[in-house]
Parts: sequence; C-alpha cells; structure tokens
Amino acid sequence: MKAMNDGVKVSIMGREYSVACADDQQAALTQAAIHLDRRMREIQKGGKVIGMERCAIMAALNITHELLELKNIDNRSNDMESRVRALYEKIDLAMRDDEQKQLTL
Repeated sequence: MKAMNDGVKVSIMGREYSVACADDQQAALTQAAIHLDRRMREIQKGGKVIGMERCAIMAALNITHELLELKNIDNRSNDMESRVRALYEKIDLAMRDDEQKQLTL
C-alpha cells in the first residue's frame, strides 16, 4: 500500500484501489483497508459467501455491527458517569445540609 500524491493506493482481496484522502488521514485509511482486507479474507475462508460483492457486504455488516456495539457501550458508560456525578452531588448536598443542622444546634 503506497502513498500517492492524490491519495493512497490500497489492496483489498488482491485488487488495487486508489483512494483520495487528506495527507493526515493516509495512515488511518491504510489501517482501515488492512482491517477490511483481513475481515473479507476471513469471511471468504469460511466458504459460505461466494463473490467479492457479497463478501464485502458481509464484512461491512460485521464491522458496522461491532461499531454500533462499541457506541452503545460508550453511551452506557457516559450515562453511568452522569449518574455517578449526580449521586456525588446529592451526597455532597446532604452532607452540607447535615453540617448546617449541626451548626445550628
């Protein structure tokens, strides 16, 4: 996979593709192409999917599914962080209220 003036040349399943992209994105594009090539080859080795187009679609579906699962995990993590912050604020408020009550006694 060679960098070109107007983009990157990548190889997926033995076919060469020239893909235009910004200079700062060339490494990421190359890694994406390597990942896609690897996934398509795994699917092809399974022997159940015939044809380049179907193999590409199955790889895209699998990768998309994984991406969506990661996003859901990230969203749940952000939600949990918000809940923990809210609990800390409630505890802090309750402790301040308790301190105020003790000072007035």
